[in-house]
Amino acid sequence: MFRFINLLFAFTILLSAALGVTWSSVAQAGKRDGVVTLKSRYSLSETVKKIKADVSAKGIMLFDDIDQAKLGNAAGNKVRPSRLILFGNPALGTTFITANPTSGLDWPVRVLIYEAQDGSVNVAYNDFDWVAQRHGIKNRKKEFHMATEVIESVVSSVRK
Repeated sequence: MFRFINLLFAFTILLSAALGVTWSSVAQAGKRDGVVTLKSRYSLSETVKKIKADVSAKGIMLFDDIDQAKLGNAAGNKVRPSRLILFGNPALGTTFITANPTSGLDWPVRVLIYEAQDGSVNVAYNDFDWVAQRHGIKNRKKEFHMATEVIESVVSSVRK
């Protein structure tokens, strides 16, 4: 029985190595699920204000600012402070939709600003390489690169 367990363990290690799975990649699920998360150096309200100001300064259309905590708390749920900011450039964003209509699930761009249990403020958004892969879009590399540059620029003003 002990030999069987050792063989099973060795097989698991070899299979993990062959598949490129490591303990650190399992812990970093964000890289697999397309979510980029960073810490803000500001309060939640200040982070929202700075991101919205940066979006406006870049001439990007602001679609909405949804106070998820307010909605959730009004519905009887205890929701930590959380805001979802939606913005985008229709000329750029709709090029993804013309490549695959399901990419409309990921456009306009969404930035989630939320307060963690420890009181820190985090900013999360979708990685555009992941969005391209998710929707099987291979012919818009320049546009996805541009979207990545924009989102990274927008969140850079609050990054800790």
